[in-house]
Amino acid sequence: MNGIEKLLEVMAKLRDPISGCPWDREQDYASLAPYTLEEAYEVVDAIHRRDVVGIRDELGDLLLQVVFHSRVAEESGAFTFDDVAQGIAEKMLRRHPHVFGSEEDVSRGAVPGSWELIKASERAARDKAAESALDGVALALPSLTRAEKLGLRAARVGFDWPDQEGPAEKTEEELAELKDAMQRGDGAHQAEELGDLLFAVANLARHLTIDPEQALAAANRKFERRFRQMEQSIKSSGETPQNLDLDALEEHWQAAKQTERQTNPTK
Repeated sequence: MNGIEKLLEVMAKLRDPISGCPWDREQDYASLAPYTLEEAYEVVDAIHRRDVVGIRDELGDLLLQVVFHSRVAEESGAFTFDDVAQGIAEKMLRRHPHVFGSEEDVSRGAVPGSWELIKASERAARDKAAESALDGVALALPSLTRAEKLGLRAARVGFDWPDQEGPAEKTEEELAELKDAMQRGDGAHQAEELGDLLFAVANLARHLTIDPEQALAAANRKFERRFRQMEQSIKSSGETPQNLDLDALEEHWQAAKQTERQTNPTK
């Protein structure tokens, strides 16, 4: 028995209506959704930490979620794990004609933009009732990622700037509108203008071919490194951050930045 067969057998036993686990038997798609999302994030976290053993373990936890959802579906006659595996295999075959297609397709090589065109044709075939180019952008995506994808979908029908200057100017425009709302003390519009600014930044990232979610994650990690270094520096001087004024904290912050740059010039 190979690994996946063993896992499928374990899940079937856990879901057994008589001898299975009470908690596992109670779960459904909706109750499992938060765990599925959490496990996906934990895979990404292990990747960022370059923890190879952790990646293996977290991928196992994520695979368990796939098997769990598939078992729930199988019990209702909707689909099986094999259907899931077969479906994604067939999708990869369709989306890589330069690898699996005809001799002509293979000789032509990868065509820029073909992946998105194939995806669009799949969506059209799957959902004849689609009314908008924005249909199918998952609501559960992180907001920055979803903003980028919405902009990409709009761009497919020509609603986009021709170059990077347009989204850069739009970002400056939205920042000015946020500042105006702040100066007027207009709390009702500050959140709206901040949202518009973040959406504009996501569009700018798309034009720069930068993943905004990854860029922000990197900025978070950089801030955390420097803040921890600042805390250590303050502690070494016999102080605590709470006892220092903002000017003193800024001095320690700048020292932490300088130390990091000397240690690793690429940071």
